[in-house]
Amino acid sequence: MHRLLVALLAALDALLAAAVGLAVVLAPLALLWVFALGDADWSALWPAAAAVWHLGHFVPITVTLPDTYLAATGVDPALATFTLSLAPLAFAVFTGLFAARSGKRAAESGAALTGWLSGSLVFTGLAALVAVSSSAALVTFEVWHAILFPALVFAIPALVGAATGAWRVGDDGPVDRLRSWRDRMPASWAPVPTLILRGLAVVALGLMAVGGIVVAAGLLARGQQIIGLFQASNVDAVGATVLALGQLLYLPTLVLWAVAFAAGPGFAVGVGTAVTPAATQVGAMPAIPALGIIPEATSPWLLMLALLPVAVGALTGWILRSQFPERDGHAPVGPRLTVALSVAVLTGGAGALIAVLSSGAIGPGRLAATGPEPGPLALALGLEVLVGLSILLLSPRPPRSWRGSAEVPSGSLTSERGLDHDEARIRWSGSAPAAPFAWAVEAADDRAHTDAEDNPAGDLAHAAEADPPAGPHADDDVQARIREAWARMEPLPREWGEGSGSDATDGRDPRPVD
Repeated sequence: MHRLLVALLAALDALLAAAVGLAVVLAPLALLWVFALGDADWSALWPAAAAVWHLGHFVPITVTLPDTYLAATGVDPALATFTLSLAPLAFAVFTGLFAARSGKRAAESGAALTGWLSGSLVFTGLAALVAVSSSAALVTFEVWHAILFPALVFAIPALVGAATGAWRVGDDGPVDRLRSWRDRMPASWAPVPTLILRGLAVVALGLMAVGGIVVAAGLLARGQQIIGLFQASNVDAVGATVLALGQLLYLPTLVLWAVAFAAGPGFAVGVGTAVTPAATQVGAMPAIPALGIIPEATSPWLLMLALLPVAVGALTGWILRSQFPERDGHAPVGPRLTVALSVAVLTGGAGALIAVLSSGAIGPGRLAATGPEPGPLALALGLEVLVGLSILLLSPRPPRSWRGSAEVPSGSLTSERGLDHDEARIRWSGSAPAAPFAWAVEAADDRAHTDAEDNPAGDLAHAAEADPPAGPHADDDVQARIREAWARMEPLPREWGEGSGSDATDGRDPRPVD
């Protein structure tokens, strides 16, 4: 694909990512302006929508309550100005996924750098346009924050997507040189970098699944409290719709809080509060229905949730162990240990990132600190995943002969060319341990006696009926002769055979090729 076309498509992706994010905010706010606020000032609609979009891209915003509101509600004037920094992560997730898709498509088109630069520059320009056009007296923010943070939310996932696409198709550049360097590594170490990244991806997906399960269980267990908070809000249909949509935007944030809760360190909902499986200590909280999911008290049984990250690590270890190359029935310990430690360390880093992205301020006073702490969460996730990885990635595997009776080395006679699968397994299971391939010899011998009636001079009959050579290598010699005879066979034309598939040769005539 031409580079200009790739650049235009990447620019279009950036435009759509910004436009859809803003539209998601503008649509419900416009309904609120029309049906709920009546004669509200329409000039405030765009700054309000832009402020929500900025907050969803990690831009802290400062809110100043007007004097008329303070007088009507009796709020302490000292609390009139506060900061909101807890991001509704649905915006960032949408932008990141859109950016990763754009970068991957550009790489697969052969212009990864062009597509990445084009999309990132266009999104940065749009963020700057939104920042300079949405200033208001009641909602303020740092302009450079409003330009830099959304640009990073788009540029970093786009770069990851471009690198992933270039790794798949090649780029005749740094990615191919990296692949060449990996291929020059020793055979036992060559897959280590790929397995580390693959393990991190599996762990990340597993932890998100754990968080989703915990949130779903909390919604089911605390459904009555959530409904009660909805009813206590005393809003009409439009207000309830806007409130529900706003909470959906914070659903990914709740999932990350649930990951921290399952791991053990938990999270805070204000200064001096803690929500953990061991204990819950919270004071007065905002009457937000989604916060009704937080339990008022915990049970010691909730400590068992810490086994979920361990299970994620064990699943990751099982997946990675199956992809390690083996020599003489076992994989070297050094590469496996390196993969386990690297994945655990990267998981700890991911845990710290989870805490940073899902923490912030949601109001004045004690609500200025919410979310998990980076250090404890990183340590807990890293250790729990390392335990699970060690169980299946570092433990010894059973000998190859124990892994199932159907394993036959490549090149040997399989049950598809002689006995059916069940009969082959029965004969092998009853053979002596000293001759593990006796079932193959016996199968070929039975078939050779049957085929000799039609082709007495055939090489297969000769190979099967001849006296086996004496000595410890008798079985190996017989197998080699059988494989040679099978390799020289050719299938009969369709019109020559009758009842194809009804005999042991599945319609093939054991006629050697002269």
